[in-house]
Amino acid sequence: MVTAFVLINIEDKKLDEIGKALLAHKGVKEVHVVAGEYDMVAVIRVSDNAELSRLLTENIIHTPGVNRTKTLISVKMHSGYDLASMFGV
Repeated sequence: MVTAFVLINIEDKKLDEIGKALLAHKGVKEVHVVAGEYDMVAVIRVSDNAELSRLLTENIIHTPGVNRTKTLISVKMHSGYDLASMFGV
């Protein structure tokens, strides 16, 4: 399982509309509105890097209202939960 955090700047501050549109993409598990340099953070969980690349380049950056993104890929995770099973990845 690949986990990534996508930091997102949006246009026009349509937070709810853009958040729902992002969640419609398979692999986007959570969308958080945040304070600071970015407007939102999307939590991505997919099976491999190829799926992550496809999701980012074909879907997320083309979501209406998404202006700019920065992706952080998790290289190691510590959790008390079996996240792969929980998220069906």
